[in-house]
Amino acid sequence: MNPDAVYPDYFRFRLISNSCSVSDHLWLDFPSFPTVDDFFGQLQKDPLTHRRDIMREIVHLQAGQCGNQIGAKFWEVISDEHGIDPTGTYHGDSDLQLDRINVYYNEASGGKYVPRAILVDLEPGTMDSVRSGPFGQIFRPDNFVFGQSGAGNNWAKGHYTEGAELVDSVMDVVRKEAESCDCLQGFQLTHSLGGGTGSGMGTLLISKIREEYPDRIMNTFSVVPSPKVSDTVVEPYNATLSVHQLMAATFIGNSTAIQELFKRISEQFTAMFRRKAFLHWYTGEGMDEMEFTEAESNMNDLVSEYQQYQDATAEEGEFEEEGEEEAT
Repeated sequence: MNPDAVYPDYFRFRLISNSCSVSDHLWLDFPSFPTVDDFFGQLQKDPLTHRRDIMREIVHLQAGQCGNQIGAKFWEVISDEHGIDPTGTYHGDSDLQLDRINVYYNEASGGKYVPRAILVDLEPGTMDSVRSGPFGQIFRPDNFVFGQSGAGNNWAKGHYTEGAELVDSVMDVVRKEAESCDCLQGFQLTHSLGGGTGSGMGTLLISKIREEYPDRIMNTFSVVPSPKVSDTVVEPYNATLSVHQLMAATFIGNSTAIQELFKRISEQFTAMFRRKAFLHWYTGEGMDEMEFTEAESNMNDLVSEYQQYQDATAEEGEFEEEGEEEAT
């Protein structure tokens, strides 16, 4: 060490966390240049470095009639688990119920808990239904975002016209909720693929959120149309156009059994599109037929990819049977 050199009174180190979108940096000061033991000793003493204590918040969105009905039930169940009553007051019987409560709830004044939820629809009827439900008063009033016209079970209206007019208002609420988080984990969306708002505007919201928060998790709970319960004749169009948008943004499923579901929707889509049935409902909103062709192609590619895994599973089963026969 040079005796004539001038050394600082302390040494400062900056720790930067890549896990959070907010400023989550930490400064550590030492009276002299630290050894490894000094450095890690200081880390253990500083409570701010206990990353396990930082809440990883989730912003919940529910879009369309189906998405809001599922979302309303979700909040009933999750509130019951945390001991939260319909007014947002904690009435639990165990401290464990308050553990990680900030993942889904914001703590308001008076010790009340408010769901970090954004409720979206293109018509007011669904919002009125949620408000009049068992937990309707627990939501923040500013987080109800709705239009007046509805989507009419038309994916194009939800994605390109009516939904596009409302999406900026929704994103304003999304930003407000995201900015209030200490360490945003990601987003989750409940919606259906058969209608107009959940499918069209739901996929529009996903793309907008992915643009602004590319490093956050985007998770969807998507209800696929059932042949036994059909509300509208254009469900195959809406579902196929939605899956086309979802494929780059979410996990669709992890089982080869889902292949049959997509194959059925694809066959219905092809039969209708070949005759151009009801196509004018969509082109009238500014859509091009090429979007349908591309969506159909992507759906067929998805089915064929699942078919490869199904064939591989079947071959493994044959080998196992042959091995058992040889053993006997």
